[in-house]
Amino acid sequence: MTTLESKQMTTGKSFEYALLVQFEEKLRDKTNIEVIKNSAFEITKGCFENVSATEQSEYLLSASFSVNFLMDIEPRLSNDIGKNDILQFEILSDNYGKSGDVRDVLAIRLLQKWEIGVSAKNNHHAVKHSRLSSNIDFGEKWLGIKTSKEYFNTVTPIFNNLDKIRKESGAKKKWSELGDYHSTIYVPILKAFIKELKNLHKNNPTKIASNLVAYLVGNKDFYKVIKGKNSVEIHAYNLNGTLNLPFKNILPKYKTPKVPLPTEIIDISFKEDSNTTAIVTMDNDWTLSFRIHNASSRVESSLKFDINLLKSPKKLFKNTLNISHD
Repeated sequence: MTTLESKQMTTGKSFEYALLVQFEEKLRDKTNIEVIKNSAFEITKGCFENVSATEQSEYLLSASFSVNFLMDIEPRLSNDIGKNDILQFEILSDNYGKSGDVRDVLAIRLLQKWEIGVSAKNNHHAVKHSRLSSNIDFGEKWLGIKTSKEYFNTVTPIFNNLDKIRKESGAKKKWSELGDYHSTIYVPILKAFIKELKNLHKNNPTKIASNLVAYLVGNKDFYKVIKGKNSVEIHAYNLNGTLNLPFKNILPKYKTPKVPLPTEIIDISFKEDSNTTAIVTMDNDWTLSFRIHNASSRVESSLKFDINLLKSPKKLFKNTLNISHD
């Protein structure tokens, strides 16, 4: 993990903890609350306690604005059906993300068979950082459909060669020493990826587009809370219609419509004037970019994707809260 990545992890986890603190603070007089103190909770608490006091108060302020807004659009946070209807808060471990559940902080009411999740982001909009290597079957992992032999026949020799370079140099060889590695390594791997995704889509036309978005964006409905410099953005990924529900006759203050998943892939191709990025265009206004890169300055036998949502449906609810520092 690079220093930037570990810094991002610390700030992200600190923000998760700040959200949890604010949820607890604002709701404890309204309903019975229980915080599940699992190992993920301890990790976020440790990250929060390790940032400066200034950062702590900044995270808490952003979290405070976010939680107030979420309480307005999720009446079930504040309202229970009785003393036994306990509102539980849980921080999910990063392992959930591997199966496409991107939520970080979960609010659960077992009695109401209800839950909402929040994905907390600090200053970044990327959706996922997935890897490719000679033993990662991205088809199976992302889409539930195995990748072909042809794909592996193309990429395995390239990754094996990288592994050989890494081992022979005692893991010291740098990418910058490999010459024009974009055209010799990135391009063939990205081409193989594009070709495979096209074939998977051709053979399973009804599944691939929606499975791809569910895996990359999130297969469980969630709110994405993105903390910026003086603002917080809240996006409602209401893909299955489980967000924004009323409580009895108490309605949410704003509607967050159900967001349609894509049903087909319209185009997969290289981004114009780029040999590192593929663009996947789907119907219902979904477009994703896949930028391939090396995660470390030293040669490794895997590559990482930086995946971004370039376009999302108009129905995706987005709201920006401006934070005033009094």
